[in-house]
Amino acid sequence: MSLRIGWTRAAEIPGRVAGPQAPAGHVARVTRFGSGLLAALVLTGCPRSPPPSQFPTADDALERMHATYACSRGIQGEAKIDYFGDAGRVRGNVLYKSMLPDDLRFDVFSPFGMTISTLTSDGETFALYDLREKAFFSGPANTCNVARFTRVPVPPHALTQLLRGEAPVLVHSPAQAKIAWESGRYVVRIASKHQAQQEIHLEPRDADFLEPWQKQQVRVLEVRVTQQGIDLYRAELDDHKPAPTSKGWEDPDGLGAGVPPSGPNCSAEVPRRMRLEVPDTDQDLILRVKEATHNPPLLPNTFRQVPRRGVRVRYSACSDRDL
Repeated sequence: MSLRIGWTRAAEIPGRVAGPQAPAGHVARVTRFGSGLLAALVLTGCPRSPPPSQFPTADDALERMHATYACSRGIQGEAKIDYFGDAGRVRGNVLYKSMLPDDLRFDVFSPFGMTISTLTSDGETFALYDLREKAFFSGPANTCNVARFTRVPVPPHALTQLLRGEAPVLVHSPAQAKIAWESGRYVVRIASKHQAQQEIHLEPRDADFLEPWQKQQVRVLEVRVTQQGIDLYRAELDDHKPAPTSKGWEDPDGLGAGVPPSGPNCSAEVPRRMRLEVPDTDQDLILRVKEATHNPPLLPNTFRQVPRRGVRVRYSACSDRDL
């Protein structure tokens, strides 16, 4: 079954002056020179050498990734979606909200602000409303059903994490995870259950590059998952920028109590460009984020919807085995 959802067509730079006799001003100038040279190497595309303090193990790197995003319980934002596939190119505007572990909501709207498609998934029930088809689809909240919207088979829990900037991590033991510095970034390789393999590409934030590894915050640059040698999906994350904490919600009529943000203050970086693709196929989705905030207030039924009047209701028995 095919659904139309209504989219519109330093290295450590040698720069410190040795010896206690070096003037403080000279040390500052050399440090600024080293930082500038490091930035220049990044901008010119020259691979960086590994940081002076490197992660001892793959799980140490993953723990620092989790710590970087520990303040974020979820994300909401506005973005432009660009999809390339068998049906050609499809573009649209979307409001999205996601909360850990696997709650999702996408509202596609027209250039005039009218909502033309809504997807919700709360970990148990998936629902998709399509204004143009005048149809309402519901079923299990699995990868197959959510992929009817994203067009790329990314599990709901993985998509929830990726939207925040964090990589989902396959189940593994410490011995099944390896780390190496390759082409200016860390590459974590994981061997998991059922012959599944994963690569996670990480880099320290520029401001943390010279810090001890225990203090480094990291960016996720790429996630790739395969099973039995077959690519399931690849995610590329780029243009990371800090995002603020959402404001609380207030009843515009003043009749009810307000709803505070769903988590603590958070300014973790969020990728402003995310590309989801299935390698060796034509399935390719690009999300360009215009604005995003952490820990949005949670209103009742944000991740659930019921059929509207006058629409055809269908059950989507899509299974992940159908992918």
